[in-house]
Amino acid sequence: MKKQKFDFKSFFVENSVPIVFLIISAIGIKYAGVNVAIIMSDVVSRFARNGFFVISLLFPVLAGMGLNFGIVVGAMAGQIGLFVVTVMGITGIWGVLAASIIAIPFAILFGWLSALLSNKTKGQEMLSSMFVGYFAHGLYLLLFLFILGGVIKIDAPTIMMPNGVGVRNTLDLSGIKYAIDNILKVDIFTFIMIIGALTLVILIFSYFKNKKLNVKALILGLIFIVIGIAGYTMPMFLMYKRVVKIPVITYALIVLLCGFVTFFFKTKLGQDMKAVGQNMEIAEVSGINVNKVRIIATIISVVLAAWGQIIFCQNMGTLATHTAHQNVGMFASAALLIGGASVSKATIPQAILGTILFHLLFNVSPMAGKNIFGSAVIGEYFRVFIAYGVIALAIALHAWKQASERARKNKSI
Repeated sequence: MKKQKFDFKSFFVENSVPIVFLIISAIGIKYAGVNVAIIMSDVVSRFARNGFFVISLLFPVLAGMGLNFGIVVGAMAGQIGLFVVTVMGITGIWGVLAASIIAIPFAILFGWLSALLSNKTKGQEMLSSMFVGYFAHGLYLLLFLFILGGVIKIDAPTIMMPNGVGVRNTLDLSGIKYAIDNILKVDIFTFIMIIGALTLVILIFSYFKNKKLNVKALILGLIFIVIGIAGYTMPMFLMYKRVVKIPVITYALIVLLCGFVTFFFKTKLGQDMKAVGQNMEIAEVSGINVNKVRIIATIISVVLAAWGQIIFCQNMGTLATHTAHQNVGMFASAALLIGGASVSKATIPQAILGTILFHLLFNVSPMAGKNIFGSAVIGEYFRVFIAYGVIALAIALHAWKQASERARKNKSI
């Protein structure tokens, strides 16, 4: 049997979006005039605080619900948890854990209500989820500007408005700042060596269990170790070693989430979710409770988003109480699409690549805009334009593909 030749044309067509953004980012790095080590340090930090959130979007996409812009309700649930632990004065890692637990029932309720609407608007889920976000934002403001302090009395002068009604615009989270990130931090080359060593350990266990050796994984693990040793010992990489620090536990949580996603979609429920995403009618005929599966997908996604927002806020150390959640759904969706995903198909590598490229562009565009056009504001406008433009393009392409498929089916009939 002949091996299939690698088709460069198909590869570039399928991966055109990440390739284009990689080129744009490279140009941005060149004109930004900032040390690459500093850029890398910022991207590492941004990925740590945003990666969890972006990966949580995979569930509704694979369940055929498209990009869940209403995932902001998960961010709101996380912020409610953070508010409660701030009022209670719980700090450190226990504060993060308490906020995560408190957020769960709110996230489940918000996700369930959001999913009920999505089930009533099949085929228009992205639009309905966007309006869910707007509606929930209004209720959230009602809670944080009137009910808290006005109806529910809270004795916390440093958190509440001077008149005691409503929560202040900014919440100080210094008590939990870096609670996860600072548990263990290592330089980038030590981290690369750890990844390589873990890869080899997993390979050894796999070999003794299955008597098969994955040669590609073995070579990859050895390459990681060699790169780590070289970077750690060579003076030319000293700046990277000093500046680029990896929050190991935060990255471990993202890896665990990736493992959970991989495991989940191998289960019966995960396979049902994929089947619903591919064709709801066939899935229903096969005996799958489509509405129930879609509700579960949304709830899982919203709960993960709540935890993702908590991870984000512990990295920032502050919470813009009334607005922190507003753009998270839009930016997470843009990051996923930049990685090469579509509104109907997405993978973990695409989520990871998209998050890196999106935040790399966010880092370099203001300085690049200033150096090229003489104004950093142009760079700010450019990255916002990219976020909305990518989403608009993806939705337009999805609509065009659906119309083409319908036309082809009608023609065949």
